Amino acid sequence: MKKLIKYISIFSAAMSLYAAPAIAGNEDRAGQAGANELLINPWARTAGWGGCNIALVRGVEALGLNVAGMGHNKGTEIVFAQTDWLKGSDIKISSFGIAQKVGESGSMGINVSSMKFGDIDRTTEAQPDGGIGTFAPQFLTIGFSYAKEFSNSIYGGMSVRMISESINDVKAQGVVVDAGIQYITGFNEAKDNLKFGISLRNVGTPMKFDGEGLSYRNDNAGANINVLQQQRVERFEMPSLVAIGVSYDIKLNEDHRITPAASFTSNSFIRDQIGMGAEYGFRQLFMVRLGYTIDKKDKNAIFDEEIAALIGFSAGVSVQVPLGKSGKSFGIDYGYRATETFDGTHTIGARFNL
Repeated sequence: MKKLIKYISIFSAAMSLYAAPAIAGNEDRAGQAGANELLINPWARTAGWGGCNIALVRGVEALGLNVAGMGHNKGTEIVFAQTDWLKGSDIKISSFGIAQKVGESGSMGINVSSMKFGDIDRTTEAQPDGGIGTFAPQFLTIGFSYAKEFSNSIYGGMSVRMISESINDVKAQGVVVDAGIQYITGFNEAKDNLKFGISLRNVGTPMKFDGEGLSYRNDNAGANINVLQQQRVERFEMPSLVAIGVSYDIKLNEDHRITPAASFTSNSFIRDQIGMGAEYGFRQLFMVRLGYTIDKKDKNAIFDEEIAALIGFSAGVSVQVPLGKSGKSFGIDYGYRATETFDGTHTIGARFNL
């Protein structure tokens, strides 16, 4: 317990100095952040939990929720995922991640996520109906992570992620830092079934769009003068947050397990969220999970309804097949998140443990 207090104290002191301006908890800033793709976890297993598995997330999927979970990695893990975000909106998210154990207790990871919106008709003031071609926005996130097993009970990690949002002639770029800790304990040495986690995510510098697409020619500057002018663009903040979670493994016998989990997320620019979920597991071969996320609604809000893309019901299933007797395995994961509009969000993934 003393070690837990020591590591949490160091983590909290160091990160609070850096993050205090970003997560001041000012409700007047709601809706003022950008780069909201950072709030989307693109991995299938975590999607089925609704993101409430902060305390027990492991491997590559930890890179989008609590990087400390990558410290549990024992070899090489490779994960691919494809998300149909808000099905019917034609938004696709393609993700790839790899985690590699380094040294006796460390792990390094890389993850890449690309968000595409399809082809959008180009319009102008003179031609508002289009017919002059299309453009294709693209959001790209690249992360580099390191996690370490400090003891049998304490895991910690940190990520640096680079973000790019662009169309053909306008672009914005930024960098964010994530950090996290996981603590595992139990009622005796044989039962390390109680887990805690804390994660600080999306803390970074403001972003600002720039490019030739923001310039225009002012033909009214003078009788015979044509002036090229640049539109001024306001900077926007990152959607920083702090999340804490807890889980407990209930082992029915050697083959069957049920794990309930809960989380609380304090968001800087949207409502705080509470998540609950549970997973049933048969050995390491089959797992099914359910989750539900609610938000803390503002009683003084003018509009009480919102598009629920990050809250509501979620579910998922995983099937994992051993590859021989070496401990290697291959798995397929599926996650579903219900939404008030469109036809939900669907994520399918494939993973290799080598």
